[in-house]
Amino acid sequence: MDLQLQNKIIVVSGGAKGIGEGIVRLLAKEGASPVIIGRNEGDNTKLKSEMERSGAHVHAIAAELTQPAECEKAIRQVMKQFGRIDGLVNNAGVNDGVGLEHGNYELFMASLHKNLVHYYLLAHYALPALKISKGAIVNISSKTAETGQGNTSAYAAANGGRNALTREWAVELLKYGIRVNAIVVAECWTPLYEKWVNTLPDPKEKLASIVANIPLGNRMTTAEEIAATTAFLLSPRSSHTTGQLIHVDGGYVHLDRALANA
Repeated sequence: MDLQLQNKIIVVSGGAKGIGEGIVRLLAKEGASPVIIGRNEGDNTKLKSEMERSGAHVHAIAAELTQPAECEKAIRQVMKQFGRIDGLVNNAGVNDGVGLEHGNYELFMASLHKNLVHYYLLAHYALPALKISKGAIVNISSKTAETGQGNTSAYAAANGGRNALTREWAVELLKYGIRVNAIVVAECWTPLYEKWVNTLPDPKEKLASIVANIPLGNRMTTAEEIAATTAFLLSPRSSHTTGQLIHVDGGYVHLDRALANA
């Protein structure tokens, strides 16, 4: 299926690694021109250079998204270079383990800036361009907002906010023809996920227990699978889909996990 994304300028926050990297790679494969926005210029440039060698059109802007001024500056750079924005993927964030019992106000607020505030700011600053292009927004979210996890109050709250903003923006932006959807991720294998697993006492045993509870195929979701749904939601092929929270999780959240062991 042709997703009709050729030459579309699509901003992807946190696009140099993990889920974001998977999204950038697939968008480029579909003929789009993804723009990576992320804090690590080295990571951004490494992926950009690699993909350009294979003929892809990938661009990168270094920005510390926890700083509001950096969010505005990044979008201004996109507009200066390309003059338009056809899509926005809010993806950057980290499950940073700021809990209730052992957390505090400063850590909680810092986590919201890492995981939620820049979703709002990038959309806010990109909105004038999206109104012209009648573009689409995809927010990458997490199961933690629905299932809880333990010791991650701030991240769970941020994802609850991502989900709520998805529904709110879908309503507010109807009049502009801008569609807004979210992809809810559960257990997806990324470098950050691997890093977390390796901090545990018995990483192999823990990973095996997680995978055993994923109903569809008893395996982790891949970044490529998240990317495929993201590309569809950005494309005209999903022209009547908005305000949706779509779980790409092998049934982890909504199916009885006992099925995985049946």
